[in-house]
Amino acid sequence: MAKRDYYEVLGVDRQANPQEIKSAYRRLALKYHPDKNPGDKDAEEKFKEAAEAYSVLSDPNKRAQYDRFGHAGVNVGTGGFGGFDPDIFADFSDILGDFFGFGDVFGSSRRRRANQPQRGSDLRYDLRISFEDAVFGVKTKIKIPRQENCPVCEGTGAKPGEGRVTCNTCGGLGQLRYQQGFFTISRTCPQCHGSGQVIRHRCTECRGSGRISKERVLELKIPAGVDNGSRLRVAGEGEAGVNGGPPGDLYVVIEVEEHPFFKRQGNDIYCELPISFTQAALGDEVTIPTLQGKEKLKIPEGTQTGTVFRLKGRGVVSLNGRGQGDQLVTVTVVTPTRLSKRQRELLQQLAEESRNEPQEDSSGLFEKVKDIFG
Repeated sequence: MAKRDYYEVLGVDRQANPQEIKSAYRRLALKYHPDKNPGDKDAEEKFKEAAEAYSVLSDPNKRAQYDRFGHAGVNVGTGGFGGFDPDIFADFSDILGDFFGFGDVFGSSRRRRANQPQRGSDLRYDLRISFEDAVFGVKTKIKIPRQENCPVCEGTGAKPGEGRVTCNTCGGLGQLRYQQGFFTISRTCPQCHGSGQVIRHRCTECRGSGRISKERVLELKIPAGVDNGSRLRVAGEGEAGVNGGPPGDLYVVIEVEEHPFFKRQGNDIYCELPISFTQAALGDEVTIPTLQGKEKLKIPEGTQTGTVFRLKGRGVVSLNGRGQGDQLVTVTVVTPTRLSKRQRELLQQLAEESRNEPQEDSSGLFEKVKDIFG
């Protein structure tokens, strides 16, 4: 019987790109897989037909030959499943392996990489610091519990001088293979767990794990300008790698304590300054705290509650060292609650004097409010 066109088998256009061809094959492989259609010869033949088509169309060279000469150009139809490369199923371990509950099929040469170097895990450390330390930076020491390579066996897990040996169960392959119908199925070796090597005599220090728990003391330099949520990366100070892999990193997450006087927004510092009625009315020069120390601030006469004064460059240095924020001082006029007899007399005298000053009547005030709100 004449072979069907490979594009027709997969249900794709002749201009289909590699991803479209792969997707079409995945769909057919799932639909006609023998494990999903036990005893169905027609499904088995369609499964093999789709595999043959994909083995040609997924290879750029074979596809070019097929497009030019048809089936004669790819020399298929001899032995096995029509001459296709069985390793194509290595691309689909997710559907032909994990989906159906077994490992590599058709004798795929792919192996688990259990014995390959693996990077160590990253670690996180939450560090609480004072407001001042966040602003100016600080050096501090922290203790990090982590997994490190065993110093006795140097991470092998084996008795010093012995190391690991080839697994007798799988012969070092890390897998056991057996036939299931026309499939060659591979399973992870239960003895070496896919590494291909076993420990004959375990290291007594780490009991064969190759790693030990240890608390490491690190000195950190917290840069000036960090804020709540700032994350500092310390390269190579995470947990040790496996099988000679590189260590992970340590990430230090900053939490800044609140300050009783200052508030921070970005690189700017905010504070409130209470002043008396007379200071607001007559003006004054007051001393206020800044991050850099005490500083004089001139209060003009007639200052109202809510007036904001800006002190340039008295804020926080940018974390990248470029620029510095400001300090913004909001004035609050404090009304006295307990007056002496003399103070009361003076205020009453002021009130009498103020009665002669022209003032805007309430109707004019209401008109302004009406204009504002419509």
